Amino acid sequence: MTSSQRKRTPRHWSAIRESGSLGGIKLMLAIYDRFGARAYQGVLFLVGVYYWLRRPIARRASREYQKRLKAFYPSVSLPRLTTVRHFTTFGTAILDKVLALYGRIAPESIHIEQRETLRAAIDSGQGGIIVVTHLGSHEVCQALGRLRRDLKMSVVMHTQHAQRFNSLFNDIDRPLSVEIIEVSDMGPGTAQRLQARVTEGGFVVIAADRDPIDSGARRRWIDFLGRPAPFPEGAFWLAMLLRCPLYLLVCARQGQSHHVHFESLGDATSLSRRTREAWMDSTMKHFVSRLEHFCCRYPLQWFNFYPFWQSEKQNARPPR
Repeated sequence: MTSSQRKRTPRHWSAIRESGSLGGIKLMLAIYDRFGARAYQGVLFLVGVYYWLRRPIARRASREYQKRLKAFYPSVSLPRLTTVRHFTTFGTAILDKVLALYGRIAPESIHIEQRETLRAAIDSGQGGIIVVTHLGSHEVCQALGRLRRDLKMSVVMHTQHAQRFNSLFNDIDRPLSVEIIEVSDMGPGTAQRLQARVTEGGFVVIAADRDPIDSGARRRWIDFLGRPAPFPEGAFWLAMLLRCPLYLLVCARQGQSHHVHFESLGDATSLSRRTREAWMDSTMKHFVSRLEHFCCRYPLQWFNFYPFWQSEKQNARPPR
């Protein structure tokens, strides 16, 4: 690849280096603990301005997302200084992640909007796949593992591009029912662990709104906010292979509370081979339409600060 080609080809999100220092993150947390949420938000605005100046890739990605969202949903309301506000909203979500994983989210601040759907999914004993997105802070839902011990989850995630941030949680006491699995370690042994989790009535949690890390992984191009974008098929294939229900979970901040949305996306328990492709296509399109819905409802809480809409030719990354 020539130098000019490198300049034209957007970097994959997993190759974009982690922003911020561990000391800076700890300082912000200290400000919150010592002076409260209002002081944290005041300093966070200055941090947002700093990153607006220093992170052109994230700045352009935020602008593109908001432009497409506004064109797709003309009635959506966006505040002034929207890109800076997008960054500061992300900073608030980071605080929520930290507080949730340290068990400091008050249970009364979590509102489950489809409580009966969640209760039925747990009580059925079938287990399933829970698809999450980068909208809001789904880590808040790990607090549910402390509230209901029979909610057992294996969270499949990519941690290697955010090692400084994740080091904050090396010594925390996670709920015993929550297991973290590194997505790059997926193999036969991991597949057996995921199968066991679902068999025991637990859930596998996996994000489905970022291009796969592996250039050879299966992806599907689906219209999202008016233009095709690559979405990974992994979670949907997993539901078919494990023959289990598929759910969508979104947790977004609304004022001082956290609103949890838990919906059924589909059921792969009895699919035949000839219906798999149709099920995959319709279920993934339904997932993307629900993501569009939540982007409209919580417009500055979708945190994908990298070039999301790319051509298929651009997305075909060379082997490493």
